[in-house]
Amino acid sequence: MGIISQLLWAPVLGVIILAFIQPGNTRAIRTIALLVSAATLLLSCLLIARFDASNAAPQLLETDFLFLGTAYTLGIDGISLPMVVLASLLTLVALLASGSITHGIKSYHISVLILEFGMLGVFLAQQWSLFFIFWEVTLVPLYFLIDRWGGQRRHAASLNFVLYTMGGSIFMLLSIFAIEQFIPADSNTLMASMRISSEDIPVRQQLWILAGFLLGLGVKMPIFPLHGWLPLAHVEAPSPVSILLSGILLKMGAYGLIRIIATLPEAAVFIQPLLLTLALIGMIYGALLAWRQTDLKAMIAYASVSHMGIVLLGIAALNENGFTGAVVQMTAHGLIAGALFLLVGLLYERTHTRDIKHYSSLVQVMPRFTLFMTLSLLAAMGLPGTVGFIAELHTIIGGFQQWNWLMVFFSISILITASYALRTIAMLFTGPVKSDMKQIEDLKLSEMLAAGILVLLIVALGITPAPLIHLSASAITHIDQSFAGVF
Repeated sequence: MGIISQLLWAPVLGVIILAFIQPGNTRAIRTIALLVSAATLLLSCLLIARFDASNAAPQLLETDFLFLGTAYTLGIDGISLPMVVLASLLTLVALLASGSITHGIKSYHISVLILEFGMLGVFLAQQWSLFFIFWEVTLVPLYFLIDRWGGQRRHAASLNFVLYTMGGSIFMLLSIFAIEQFIPADSNTLMASMRISSEDIPVRQQLWILAGFLLGLGVKMPIFPLHGWLPLAHVEAPSPVSILLSGILLKMGAYGLIRIIATLPEAAVFIQPLLLTLALIGMIYGALLAWRQTDLKAMIAYASVSHMGIVLLGIAALNENGFTGAVVQMTAHGLIAGALFLLVGLLYERTHTRDIKHYSSLVQVMPRFTLFMTLSLLAAMGLPGTVGFIAELHTIIGGFQQWNWLMVFFSISILITASYALRTIAMLFTGPVKSDMKQIEDLKLSEMLAAGILVLLIVALGITPAPLIHLSASAITHIDQSFAGVF
């Protein structure tokens, strides 16, 4: 078994071990889940050491045969590797932040590990059919994580999530059936399927296939107006689950969209104006709704719609700078949203309110929390020196190369984001200390470790983004070349 298979199946091994632990032994359950998640993160970091960033092709390929002669292939490239590391990291952070879970602890940790298995599988799969299987695997544990451990409206939130996702999956499955007919018999990777040319699939059929994928992937991303499930799911999900939901689950849709657009370049060019329109609407619409919120989790949820609009804009540019911005933004948003949901969840555990109006001058009672929260909010608005700025810079350059003055709408969304980020900082950390907020406990050591890892990466990748960009450069150049003869 190669390192990629070890990485993929490590969470399943953890599930098997947890199955034999008594439900009342909460210490052992938490420890085992953390150790398995840490081992998975270590394996994902070892992939970086073995990865050749100058090679655009999938690497460390592993092909095995299941029953009835069906084969499946796993591998990584410069686009999937950052997502694999991010998924492993955020799962560990989510488990570190799961101390507030006090009932059903065994089933909770099993569900999180199964979810990690599904997320890793999506980014490692090298066939569309296998991609779809892992895509659906994530649905089951996430439904139970929201429905059983969520807030007051958890049943509606989990049902909304399932209906939206399954509805989109139907269209994606039909498109997979259609595209599999044209993939060469010797093509065992998603990158190799890019050899499909416009001559192999009629443009009209390309459009129908891409439309199916856009619906299926757009629900999870989410693309406006397919985002209806997201705000309620984020608000009602327990905060550790919100970290995974926003930090990784949304990236699965963007990752799949990059793959299918590179496979169907002519159709992508044809719908480019539609992608641009949806991206700009999503960015401004999400930012405006985030600006209106007083619930901190709802604000971050709508901000995610806006920030994923930046990813869609980068993809829609169909050029190297745009794709670079999209990939970096996927990583940036995962870290930033993960940090924000983590910190808001920790604050809610102490105060039992998420209404921003109830807070004031927390800097005097929670200085460590103030530092991490302020840096995360500044990163969300794209402040220079954070990874969010690097992503937005590449995206706006790619967009300007393609559409010139239309990027003024991009700037409007950034200004709105800055307004609610700065307002949140002011309302949380300035003014007189309210009487009921004087005895709030600051972040504990384990909480500082979880938040510190994310904030450190946000700043480090903002100051020295070259390693992250270099990791994906060859794969992005390869994708960009697939559009060379189309424009």
